[in-house]
Amino acid sequence: MSGIEIMTALALGLGLAAATGFRVFVPLLLASLAARLGHLPLADGFTWLASDPALIIFGWAAALEVAAYFIPFFDHLLDIAAQPAATVAGILLMGATLIDLPVWVQWPTAIIVGGGTAGLVQGATGALRVGSTMTTAGIGNPVFSFFETGAATALTLVAIFVPLVALAMVLLLLVPAVRGWRRWRVRRRDAFHS
Repeated sequence: MSGIEIMTALALGLGLAAATGFRVFVPLLLASLAARLGHLPLADGFTWLASDPALIIFGWAAALEVAAYFIPFFDHLLDIAAQPAATVAGILLMGATLIDLPVWVQWPTAIIVGGGTAGLVQGATGALRVGSTMTTAGIGNPVFSFFETGAATALTLVAIFVPLVALAMVLLLLVPAVRGWRRWRVRRRDAFHS
């Protein structure tokens, strides 16, 4: 692989991983469909993502996930389950896009970059949902859920068709998320020591 191909594959995988932080199954469904239609090349061992069973399972799971997030307070329970699920989905989609890389590069990159990005985005959206619940008594959560589903869909499609734009979008998402996480850690540390 050339340097540009590696950069494109990383941008694609990073975009898909970040999208799983908004919704776990929407990016999996769209990636499965794109692979089936020939728009998303898959690494060795990941061709099952384009199979009929994968499309059916991801389709049902995405529909259930999207619908369930519109139920106030239940959405918080989903966020608890979504944290590890998004991380695994981020690892999976990142690994699936790293074509022709040695396994010793593919999997550590998928785990650290893909899983880390998915987990960070999901953690940030979970924190924002808590803020929405506290300020609107849960009434604003369905609107928040609508935007999360839209973000997952849009970021997945941009990652598949314009990976370098997706990379820029992810960086714009991650900078405030990392800053917020750092502020939270400082406040937590200060509260612990006082």
